[in-house]
Amino acid sequence: MTDPTFHTTLPSPLGPLLLLATSRGLRQLSLVGQKHSPALSPSSQENPAPFAETARQLAQYFSGTRRSFDLPLDLHGTPFQRHAWASLLLIPYGTTASYQQQAAALGRPTATRALGAAYGRNPLCLILPCHRVIGANHSLTGYSGGLPAKAWLLAHESHHLALQSKLLTAEAT
Repeated sequence: MTDPTFHTTLPSPLGPLLLLATSRGLRQLSLVGQKHSPALSPSSQENPAPFAETARQLAQYFSGTRRSFDLPLDLHGTPFQRHAWASLLLIPYGTTASYQQQAAALGRPTATRALGAAYGRNPLCLILPCHRVIGANHSLTGYSGGLPAKAWLLAHESHHLALQSKLLTAEAT
């Protein structure tokens, strides 16, 4: 017997987000029309109720008051993909890392292409922040939600870090 799935869409500054969950947790968060986004199963039920906490945390992220997420997840992928996706959580909010840096951190310095492929199949954009991974030459490369969305997310995080820094500097003086 398979776990029932539920889905909903939420508005965001990037456009509608598609969310899919099981009773175990969030399985997918993607921009509508994103590359490699799986089609909804005909048995998936439209129901926004299971996504209340996800919606709250996403609203906080987009308002600049949340830097990471604390949600139950139901990830499906190969062991390498799951390891690669977990490594995304080590990139701090508002910063970037190159594919080469990420591969080296995983102990697989020659696996940049495999890592890029795994990140391209990331089922939980924003939650697992693959938008923070850039090319070695600091170029914006490889985001299944599109490079404009990646640029927006990086600018959003950078902007909120700068605001916080200004507030802390003002409080210290």
